[in-house]
Amino acid sequence: MPKPVTESVQLRDNQFLHPWEDMKKIGNNKRTVITHADGIYIEDSDGNKLLDGPAGMWCVNIGHRRQEMADAIADQIMQLTYASPWSLTNTPAVKLADKLAQLSPGDLNHVFYTTGGSTAVDSALRFVMFRNNVLEQPQKKHIISRTNAYHGSTYLSASASGKSRDKNYLDFMDDAFHHIADPNLMDQPAAMSEQEYCELRAGELENKILEIGADKVAAFIAEPIMASGGVIMAPQGYHAACLRICRAHDVVYISDEVVTAFGRLGHFFASQAVFDIVPDIITCAKGITSGYVPLGAFLVSDRLLQSIDAQHPSIVFSNGFTYSGHPVACAAALKNIEIMERENIMQHVRKVAPYFQAQLATLNELPVVTDVRGIGLMACVQCDLNKDGDNTLAMDYAIGDRIDRHCQQLGLLVRPIINMCVMSPPLIINETQIDELVEKLKRGIELAVIDAESDGL
Repeated sequence: MPKPVTESVQLRDNQFLHPWEDMKKIGNNKRTVITHADGIYIEDSDGNKLLDGPAGMWCVNIGHRRQEMADAIADQIMQLTYASPWSLTNTPAVKLADKLAQLSPGDLNHVFYTTGGSTAVDSALRFVMFRNNVLEQPQKKHIISRTNAYHGSTYLSASASGKSRDKNYLDFMDDAFHHIADPNLMDQPAAMSEQEYCELRAGELENKILEIGADKVAAFIAEPIMASGGVIMAPQGYHAACLRICRAHDVVYISDEVVTAFGRLGHFFASQAVFDIVPDIITCAKGITSGYVPLGAFLVSDRLLQSIDAQHPSIVFSNGFTYSGHPVACAAALKNIEIMERENIMQHVRKVAPYFQAQLATLNELPVVTDVRGIGLMACVQCDLNKDGDNTLAMDYAIGDRIDRHCQQLGLLVRPIINMCVMSPPLIINETQIDELVEKLKRGIELAVIDAESDGL
């Protein structure tokens, strides 16, 4: 039976409108109440210990309850709580900008601070449009993204997103945003090689640029791995091919590394290290502070900045936030990066990632599993009740909800995206804990199938 404190909090929680709130459930939600966390584990208000499979929301990279982080945040609060970013600066913001410039690829040496991933993407898109206005190219405002992409929930970032069900009943900028097919390897025709498939999908970008007109296309935005879309993997060479196309048509390439930056793929930034590209802009958030406090940023190339004529009488990028470069958030990010470097967390990820992927791949033996895919410490286990592909959306939700429920009862928190179980554990996870994660996920899937069958699905 739930403890009284759990029931009380769950009842009052219905005053809290959560992200992606189901309006029909307001007043009747009974969400799990998380009260404690340590390392890769969290604990609910009933005392149940859960392995944090999603690392919060792709973000608790160094793990929960780091005393060093608490001390750094508290020390900064006692030294300087806040300073306006408009006409003043502060030491943590300056030091972090310098550190990010050192860690980033190529000439991405300048940082614009935001409050999170959505505002980082939104600000990056505004900057691209601002730059084209300065360059007297006001018609060059169109943005190309991809189906199933997720870039945020502000107006521009949500317009760039391509997940169709997220767009129900909401308004978006439709006339300037365009979506091409995602490069999902599961959609690769059997008779087509991976290289041919890469050329097909990258070619769609060039075709779309030509269809709109290169003089009207401002930017292409892409996640290195489409995270919330279900850890969608592109064919090898896809991003490099897209960058070449962007360069040929004077289109800015924005790499949305909100999920993949700060170690998820074993590098501070994955664009060059993993995908062999140096984009014009990189957006980041989440792992920059390991989720301890909110912070986002976009890094912009010297090339783009230098293209703006500084002699113009009134060039002001009138975009920013009260909390841009917040000293406490920047101090948290600096300590987070220091911990990552001192503990060799990037090397650790590169060491354990093959084991993580190999152990998850064993779940392919389960009849309901149709795909296991991933890279680094992010992966997706996709389940379909009918492996022949004749599944309704209701069936997909049914299996995903059951897996979620059983895994939580077994002591594993998963992030179900309909029928896809997304895994992105804290980067400090070890092989023994990986075994625990996979064992509980496997058993959760097995129990979910038994449930589904008994319910006649």
